[in-house]
Amino acid sequence: VMTLYDDNKEKYDSLPKELFRLVQNDEEIHDVEFKTKPIGFFMDVWLRFVKNKASVVAAVIILFISFMAIFGPGMNQYRYDEQHTDHINMPPKIPFIAQMDLGIFDGGFTLENRKYDNLNDTQKYPEGSILEVRNPRLVGGERIVDVVVDYYKYTGMPDDECFWFGSDYLGRDIWTRMWRGARISLIIAIVSVCCNVVIGVIYGSISGYYGGTVDMIMMRIVDILSSVPNLLLVILLSVVLESSSIPTLLFAMTVTSWCGVARIVRAQMLQINRSEFVMAARIMGVSPLKIVLTHFIPNTISVIIVNLTFRIPGFIFSEAFLSYVGLGVAAPDTSWGALASAAQSTLLFYPYQMLFPSLLIALTTLSFTLMGDGLRDALDPRMRR
Repeated sequence: VMTLYDDNKEKYDSLPKELFRLVQNDEEIHDVEFKTKPIGFFMDVWLRFVKNKASVVAAVIILFISFMAIFGPGMNQYRYDEQHTDHINMPPKIPFIAQMDLGIFDGGFTLENRKYDNLNDTQKYPEGSILEVRNPRLVGGERIVDVVVDYYKYTGMPDDECFWFGSDYLGRDIWTRMWRGARISLIIAIVSVCCNVVIGVIYGSISGYYGGTVDMIMMRIVDILSSVPNLLLVILLSVVLESSSIPTLLFAMTVTSWCGVARIVRAQMLQINRSEFVMAARIMGVSPLKIVLTHFIPNTISVIIVNLTFRIPGFIFSEAFLSYVGLGVAAPDTSWGALASAAQSTLLFYPYQMLFPSLLIALTTLSFTLMGDGLRDALDPRMRR
C-alpha cells in the first residue's frame, strides 16, 4: 500500500481532504449480529427432514399404525381370541359407511344362482336384507339371479353388532386380530433391530478400534455367522426349544442378523480411528472405552439411525414370512403373517381376509423405507445446501 502511495504521492496529495473521514471517530465498531438464531445438529436434521414430503407422510403413517397397534384392539367389544361360531366369515361392515351406499363396508355378500320368485319370501330373505339383484338369466325355464344381501340381516345378527373388517373361519373379529397382530409384528421387528444395533455397534466398535489381529479374528467370526441361513436357524431353534413363541422368534432373528451392523460400524470406526481428535485423546491417556463412547459412536450415530430404519422393514417381512409358513407365533396369538396364512385357503371366496393384513405389511414396509430415505438425506452433511 505504501509503495502505491509513494508512486502516486502528488496525485493523492492533490485530493481535497473533505472527501475523507475517519470511520472510528464517527461510529462504533462492533460485530455484525446474526439475523437468524443458531441451531443445533438435530434441529438442522429435523428442518431438512420435514422438507421431504414423502418421508413426512411415511412417518405419519408409521405413527398412525403404531397408535392403532396400541389402542386398536380395544376399540370394539370383541377380544382377539373370542370365537363366534354362529357368525363365521362375515363380510366387513362399518355402520356409518354402510349408510352412504358406497358399495363397500356395507356387509354385502353375493348369493349366486338364486330363484327370482323367492326374493319376496321374508323367511328366506328377511326384510331389508336384499341390497342388489344382478345378472338375471333363464336356466331351464327358471329365472335365476345373483343376489347381493346384507349378510348381517340375512343371518339375523342384531343391528348393533357388526365386524368392521369381517370375521374369519372361527368367527373371530379381524379388526381386533389385525391390530393385535400389528402390535406383535412391530414389537418383534423393533426389538430385533434394537438388539442387532446394540450388539453390532459394540462388536464393530471393538473390532474397528483395536484393528490388527483382533479385527481379523472378530471379522472371521462374523463371516462364519453370516453364512448360516436365518430360516434354517429358526427351524432348528423351534425344533430344539420345542417352542414357536415370541422370545424364540426374537432370539432366532437376532443370533446372526447383527453381523451386517457390525461390518458397517467397523468401517466407520476404521475411518474415524485415523482422525486427529482420536489421536489427541490417546495421547492424553483417555481410556479406550471412553474414546469409543465419546468419539466413535457419536460420529457414527447418523449411519446407525439410517441402518436401523432400513432394517425394520426387513424384519417385519421376515416375521410375516415365518408366520406365513407356520414358524411364527403360536395360536391364539397372531401376527400379520399368521393372518395372511390363515386366509390363503379361503382367498377366492373371502378375499378381504387376505387384503387387510397384506395391505398393512406393504404399507408399513414402504413407509419405513421412505422414512429411511428422508433420514439418510437429512443426516448426510453432504446433502446440505
